[in-house]
Amino acid sequence: MIGANGLAPASPSISGLPENAVIVALEGPDRYSSIGGLGTRVTALAKALGEHGVKTDLIFAGDPAFKPVESGGANLTLRRWSGWISQFHPRNAYDGEEEKIRDFDGSLPEWIAENVVAPAKDRGERVVVFLEDWQTANVAVLLDRTLRERGLREAATLLWNANNTYGFHRIDWHALKTATQITAVSKYMKFELALVGVGALVIPNGIHQGILDGPGQHLIAALKAQFKGKPMLCKVGRFDPDKNWLQAMDAVAELRREGHDARLIVRGGKEDYGEIVFGRAREQGLVVERVAYEGDDIDELAAAIGRSQGHVIHLRAFLSEETLFALYAACDAVLANSGKEPFGLVGLEVMAAGGIAVCGATGEEYAEPFVNAIVCDTNDGRELATYLETISEDHDAAEKMRAAGYATASRYTWGNVLTTLGRKLRYLEHSA
Repeated sequence: MIGANGLAPASPSISGLPENAVIVALEGPDRYSSIGGLGTRVTALAKALGEHGVKTDLIFAGDPAFKPVESGGANLTLRRWSGWISQFHPRNAYDGEEEKIRDFDGSLPEWIAENVVAPAKDRGERVVVFLEDWQTANVAVLLDRTLRERGLREAATLLWNANNTYGFHRIDWHALKTATQITAVSKYMKFELALVGVGALVIPNGIHQGILDGPGQHLIAALKAQFKGKPMLCKVGRFDPDKNWLQAMDAVAELRREGHDARLIVRGGKEDYGEIVFGRAREQGLVVERVAYEGDDIDELAAAIGRSQGHVIHLRAFLSEETLFALYAACDAVLANSGKEPFGLVGLEVMAAGGIAVCGATGEEYAEPFVNAIVCDTNDGRELATYLETISEDHDAAEKMRAAGYATASRYTWGNVLTTLGRKLRYLEHSA
């Protein structure tokens, strides 16, 4: 039976999954390579495949200080590629991006064919190769060619996945369509691909089952104690215009003008757009305070937030998942209010952690306005402020929204997503 969200329920043995998988992306699990939602996606997908018995290689531009190859858990091998390039580009996985792309193109097709597909074919097994975003499009085309030249193509299913529209102008769509099956993370991305003449299968993102266990209550309590009953919001993500940061600043200013002592905790990236964001906050009369924090002690983080006099608290810190999810649960709402969001993994994680997600109205198909989330249709700060005011004034409605969000997130575990993936792989095998 298919659920209301279009996902099949999980089963102990998932039909259609191959014996082997390779995932290729610039991002991955290292702090060096975990920049956005892609790092979260490929890390969780790789772990889920391994936990379901699929021998999986996750290939990514990893931290050059770490081992090039190591175990990532059950049936999972982490392979940090292009380390010889990354050592000269210490900022993150996208530092030296063009060089890494050329290295991926030049080395990965032959490596995957020789070390994964050929042995799998000898064992009578299949391989699925997931290639993520525009940086791997040429790898997909070259891998298809290499496998055909070596008589290995029938042993592998190649899936090139679109997580966003970045780099679409650099892709040879005809070559990519010929080489692979194209997939997308949402119907929104399916429609974006249609605009460039490409059809796609939709396979959504998921969350790890463990997130549903929630952060420790003591962590949430430590944060709430420092919030001192004031309305507290948070927003986490890259400083990018698509993330509607200006709407967030305008909304906080509007709430304060309406008499609400609202504050916003921000953790962004190092992008230059951050200066525009904080400039807008100051134009709106908001006090921006930068708070540095090191370590994993939640009490110290909470105390640092509690001491801050800022209306916008700019956290300069790396937050562990446990700390981040505690922050989601403790705040009145989490502003994942992107104007253009291909899937909205943060919103789903907020729901799983027990928080209230504020989403945009693009790829977040799981979000039902005022049922399990707040959904903004515009980039107007007054719209966002109005909706935030409603949950501030109606505690029961807010709690119902948290409960409904949690129920939604529970339907998007990777076990459910892999069931959908397995059935779509069976379709591709039968239609080949």
